[in-house]
Amino acid sequence: MSGPQLKHVGLNLTGSDELEPGEAALGLYGFWIFLMSDAVLFALLFAVYGTQLSATVGAPGPEAEFKLGSAFLETLILLTSSLTFGLSAIAMKYDRTRTGLVVWLCVTLALGLAFLGFEIHDFVAMFRDGATPDRSGFLSAFFALVPTHGLHVTAGCLWIAVMLVQIAVHGTDPRVKLDVLKLGLFWHFLDIVWIAIFSVVYLQGTLG
Repeated sequence: MSGPQLKHVGLNLTGSDELEPGEAALGLYGFWIFLMSDAVLFALLFAVYGTQLSATVGAPGPEAEFKLGSAFLETLILLTSSLTFGLSAIAMKYDRTRTGLVVWLCVTLALGLAFLGFEIHDFVAMFRDGATPDRSGFLSAFFALVPTHGLHVTAGCLWIAVMLVQIAVHGTDPRVKLDVLKLGLFWHFLDIVWIAIFSVVYLQGTLG
């Protein structure tokens, strides 16, 4: 008589999972380590940005270049994408047809691309105003921090596209479930980082 199987709560979705005992927990533990290393990277970028707030040397500053309305819209889009990803997880748990999972992942992907579109539009506007990274320490720090988050969102969008292909090919087998769970951790982590960017960079820059 076999002993109890170790299963992660997020993987016990519909029916039994076939992962070896501890395999899911080990995979998630490794991914948490990756996220913590990424958090250190963003912490360093925030620290550099904080030291360069006054280093404008005649170049455009945050009051002139930051568009709070646009940043707020981007925040709403990204937070909504976090909600839709959560709905995709619920669909994976209860919808055996996989339709809900695919639909909500597609909505999340569309929101992620919309976020990137608005962000790129803001960067283009800054470049047109001459607010380029080579103009000042402040702009260098800004373009080191915010586009790094954008690159992460781009990676997340590519990951969602890959997951849609995997779901089409393999269905929601245990490996796909584990990958979706990791992707969820990554996507929500990006939302947390963006909230910090919106608060520290945009709110402080326009209202401070």
